[in-house]
Amino acid sequence: MNKNHTQAILLLFVALNIMACSGSSTKKGRVADTISLAPAPVFNADSAMLYVKTQCAFGPRTPNSEAHERCADWIVAQFKSFGASVEEQHTDLKGYDGTKYHCRNIIALINPEMTDRVVIGAHYDSRLWADNDPDPANHHKPVPAANDGASGVAVMLEMARAIQELPIMLGIDFVCFDLEDQGTPQWAEQDDDEGPANFWCLGSYYWSEQVAAVDYRPRVGIVLDMVGGRGTSFSVEGYSRQVAGPVVNMVWHLAEQLGYGQYFRQRDGGYLTDDHIPMNMLANIPTIDIVPYCPDARSNFGDTWHTLADTPENIDPAILKAVGQTLLQLLYNDNAQ
Repeated sequence: MNKNHTQAILLLFVALNIMACSGSSTKKGRVADTISLAPAPVFNADSAMLYVKTQCAFGPRTPNSEAHERCADWIVAQFKSFGASVEEQHTDLKGYDGTKYHCRNIIALINPEMTDRVVIGAHYDSRLWADNDPDPANHHKPVPAANDGASGVAVMLEMARAIQELPIMLGIDFVCFDLEDQGTPQWAEQDDDEGPANFWCLGSYYWSEQVAAVDYRPRVGIVLDMVGGRGTSFSVEGYSRQVAGPVVNMVWHLAEQLGYGQYFRQRDGGYLTDDHIPMNMLANIPTIDIVPYCPDARSNFGDTWHTLADTPENIDPAILKAVGQTLLQLLYNDNAQ
């Protein structure tokens, strides 16, 4: 992701079929103080942490590498073991310097026969260059990507496992995007104006183009990015509020009611280029982005962002739990209506 704050992008504003609970909104559209919570399965933080460590054990999952392919195979096998039907997209896409990268998007479908669907996505690739590391000698080394990559996939995997324990009458698509984090490095001396979002989010741009051409109409999308770093919290990303503000309000309110308000902060963050942008603009899916905002850290996305310190030791299982349990509650509350 281009984690720098960007200028406003013209987004397609779409009508929302909002996930809402009976009696949970005021006349002004704001979420009321208390939401009736439907039964939902328990998100296991230790299990999610194991999924983070397993992904990192393959090594950096950089494009065209053996570690990338082995990790992708493992992700597919895990989702299948949790009862999901798995589809894949394969294509070749060019990076900022013309390098051809093989893109492999992984789509795991829960209840694939249902037309009423929600899509949840996260990227699984590791950045080729630790170009924000405090030591310039590390700027051309790959990022371990425990938070910026493995954490979002780990949350999705644990959600898929937990859903087995309490079947849900809702279609859920877990999408593992490839080639999200290979945007132009900070040290590159060239004009990087070409390519979608300066070569960030290549996999989600491709996925969005493909689903835009078919009758795929999930009611809402949720992107997870860097959802486990120690000391991080989530502010409201700007485009998310513009396009799907009621969904943002519901997620943040549920998190607070569940006891996770210290992680889901009621404040505005930046406008970011991330996988939710093509999902909104190309696929016409109202999509929010759950992403950290750390104004007191070395970067706004935490001290480990795009550094060699992005390792499992710097992942907080409690934050993985906060994100996963909140989203499970969101899905089951909607399913109960």
